[in-house]
Amino acid sequence: MISGFDCVLKAFIATLFTWGCTALGAAIVFVFGNVNRKSQDAMLGFSAGVMIAASFWSLLLPCVEYANELNMNAAFVMCIGFVFGGILLFLKESLLKEKKTAKHSMLMFSITLHNIPEGLAVGVAFGSLINTNDLSTLSNAYMLALGIGIQNIPEGSAVSLPMRRNGFSKRKSFFYGQLSAFVEVISGIIGALIAVVMKHTLPFLLSFAAGAMIYVTVMELIPESQGGENPKIITLITLFGFILMSVLDIAFG
Repeated sequence: MISGFDCVLKAFIATLFTWGCTALGAAIVFVFGNVNRKSQDAMLGFSAGVMIAASFWSLLLPCVEYANELNMNAAFVMCIGFVFGGILLFLKESLLKEKKTAKHSMLMFSITLHNIPEGLAVGVAFGSLINTNDLSTLSNAYMLALGIGIQNIPEGSAVSLPMRRNGFSKRKSFFYGQLSAFVEVISGIIGALIAVVMKHTLPFLLSFAAGAMIYVTVMELIPESQGGENPKIITLITLFGFILMSVLDIAFG
């Protein structure tokens, strides 16, 4: 059996990985002063597909399975959690519009805030391992962390590159780029602790995290990726990201 301490430790290590992926993306500022729009769109489109697949296979599907095991109404729990996750991000976006800050600060603030539910999702996924040896559950948690890590790479560059263009040094641009994802480590630990202490909240927390992640994907990643000259090609790349993540989840889940 996996203890509560092990669950939290695994969540901590997993979110360190997702944070590291953001740092990797932010480090591109040391190699390139800029990345062309087509490449950015492709990375964001691919990330959107990965996020949608991870939300279903690693969050919503386990939500239904856990709800059934706990004799809960799976459809009700999934819908309520999913809607609340979306509403939380909607309120965040509404509050963000009221802030009058520089564009690069707004971007960093937005990405930092939406990293919170991502870290929470990873934490909850690993927290769900409490008192189980189910390799499928463990694989789902690892695949979710991998999916979020993949989509964090372009996010890191999305913060560092604009800051570099606005006159920040490479070191400062990198620093703020990687800093935007450190909240994932904190929220990941919190998510794991909640899942470990309150087992019956697991299905709700999983669907809640999925709703927040889908909101971010539809509201930010997809529109941003579709703003260039080749939206149809980017759509195909998004589909490829979904298929690739789905295949990985099915193969290792």
